[in-house]
Amino acid sequence: METRVITDFDGPLMNVSGRYYHVYQLCLEKNRADQSDIRLLPKSEFWQLKRNRVTEEEIGIISGLGEFEAKSFAKMRKATVHDLCYFEHDEIIPGVFESLERAQNMGLDLALMTMRRRRELEQAFQRYQFERFFREDRCYCLADDFIKTTDVQDKPTLMDRAQRELPPVQSTWMIGDTEADIAAAKKYQVKMIAVLSGIRSRDLLEKYDPDYIVDDLAQAIDLIAEHV
Repeated sequence: METRVITDFDGPLMNVSGRYYHVYQLCLEKNRADQSDIRLLPKSEFWQLKRNRVTEEEIGIISGLGEFEAKSFAKMRKATVHDLCYFEHDEIIPGVFESLERAQNMGLDLALMTMRRRRELEQAFQRYQFERFFREDRCYCLADDFIKTTDVQDKPTLMDRAQRELPPVQSTWMIGDTEADIAAAKKYQVKMIAVLSGIRSRDLLEKYDPDYIVDDLAQAIDLIAEHV
């Protein structure tokens, strides 16, 4: 195989907005401190704030929490959003399986690179049978006991492992939805396609200068098909 496609998981393949919104509602209710002026943001408004990197504390304040409650809300959200019991709110992005099947039929070498921990990734694999598309030796994720720093630091570490361990190919493409994906691709001179189906807005993605910005995985595969 001469062309490899490395894709992120959340954003290009999975829609995590349902999980994030569910945890937002849960943490807001637990930190409202009997305040009557709490405003539960509609999901669309909440997700737009997330896509523009508005902080959890600011989202709490926008929702009517006081400063102290907003800090508690942000801390609780960070500690809760990756609990396995809430991953059932994640959803496959429409058309993903068809796009992955097309990529396979094109002979592309598919690899996965995610900031999920292994237990989080395995849960999704069991639910959706992603092993149809990604062999075990093509999956890069964080160990369950890995001590995170920041995604922008940790994602290039995964890319470094992949570049050392995977067999050489003529060209490699990265598909992702965040500045961490862009940083990892740029560090290793990998062509970068940012997708708008994830947790960053176009305006934010443009600041990090990916090679391309497209709507979703299907358009990313279309783009790669034009170059192979």
